[in-house]
Amino acid sequence: MIAVGEQIPDATVTFMGAEGPEQINIADKAKGRKVVIFAVPGAFTPTCHSAHVPSFIRTKDQFDAKGVDEIICVSVNDPFVMSAWGEATGASEAGLTMIADAECTFTDAIGARFDAPPAGLIARSIRYAMLVEDGKVVAVNVEENPGMCELSAGEGLLDVI
Repeated sequence: MIAVGEQIPDATVTFMGAEGPEQINIADKAKGRKVVIFAVPGAFTPTCHSAHVPSFIRTKDQFDAKGVDEIICVSVNDPFVMSAWGEATGASEAGLTMIADAECTFTDAIGARFDAPPAGLIARSIRYAMLVEDGKVVAVNVEENPGMCELSAGEGLLDVI
């Protein structure tokens, strides 16, 4: 897993723009900015839906006060699912950016991929949250179990920054 002091890798991800899916390089998105990136194993899954995303909606004002320019949620789902999930949770309305990493490009590049075939989860991301300043990781919290959401919750990341 990517560590404090390392640069965010060049990786193409997708978000739902006004005209439909748009591809961006996540390293470019972080360049010259202070961003939070948090990842979930899957949109609409229990812990992700009821705990992880709501924790960043709850704490968005606190991150804004610390100079965070953007809070980005990454999942290996497609951009249509991420857009629908952002609407369903209120994340989009709250100002969170919902990013699709359907090919695991970013997830693989930072060493966050896991598989859990018994649960039907293949090529998923471990649950984490990180603070990135000008493309460099300055804090990262990783959950030991994908069903947990404490260290990687908004409050957990605020505790270390």
